[in-house]
Amino acid sequence: MTYLNKSTDYLRIIILSITCLGFISTNVQASEQEQQTLVIGKITSNPMKHYRYLKPMIDYAVSQLHDLGIKQGKVLMAKNNRQMIRYLKQGKVDWITETVFSAVEFQQKTGAELLLLKWKKGVPKYHTVFVARQGSGIQTLNDLTGKTIAFQDSGSTSAFYIPASTLLQKKLKLEKLKSPRQKPTADHIGYVFAREEINMSTWVNKGLVDALAFGNLDWEKEDHMPTSFKKNLNIIHRTRDYPRSLEIVRKNLPQTIKTRLKTLLLAAHNTSEGKQAMKMYQKTSRFEEINDQMIQAIDHARKLKYIIDGTL
Repeated sequence: MTYLNKSTDYLRIIILSITCLGFISTNVQASEQEQQTLVIGKITSNPMKHYRYLKPMIDYAVSQLHDLGIKQGKVLMAKNNRQMIRYLKQGKVDWITETVFSAVEFQQKTGAELLLLKWKKGVPKYHTVFVARQGSGIQTLNDLTGKTIAFQDSGSTSAFYIPASTLLQKKLKLEKLKSPRQKPTADHIGYVFAREEINMSTWVNKGLVDALAFGNLDWEKEDHMPTSFKKNLNIIHRTRDYPRSLEIVRKNLPQTIKTRLKTLLLAAHNTSEGKQAMKMYQKTSRFEEINDQMIQAIDHARKLKYIIDGTL
């Protein structure tokens, strides 16, 4: 009886060991599979649009990372910053291209690393312009008190975060309105979301709102600010420059992959394959190291984000 019990115990140990080995083997295979894939992510409400420019870039990067064990690339979309933060913490996304305010949030909440500055559409930096109608009596930001300003949407860097936080930093009070026809209280600046840049321009031109704030690049685009409107409008304020776009990597991405990714992106404009991938990647002309001027701008954006998150 004792012999049978011992034999049964040994058998159980053997079965348990085999089961554990199988579990370990499965986990190792899953881990290896994860390491073989590089994932680029993007926050978007239009996945199809962004997939078209992300896929060529991730494919190009993977082609330069085979010797480090990277065999394939994937694209993963998030609907908002909150979801992308979860992906970063879970290691589901390795690399993101985003604007400065999202970048500093990812840094703060996940320890993500700012890798490079991207020259999106050939531009390394941009700023916000505040625009008002001529003859409106609005010449400075203080003159906006009791008036209404149009922003694009709550996720826009140049057409919400930068201008709204700029106003708050100057101790001016903001009040969200339900429509451009609603009036703010006398000691507040009312704001409404117009969704599209051309809506913002049209509303100001027609006098539905008193001012708008969006990127200086939008001011120069005919489909965002028609020339026929400009003659009736003035730029009353310009903010400092901020990075146009930043490349970000997750905190625990292996250092060898992180270093190689940075190297290959910096050199991408020197090869025909790299140039083609960059062209698809939001018409990027080059990547460059984040210099001291841009670091200061990023730090300033971090302070502004703290102000706006604590107020609105």
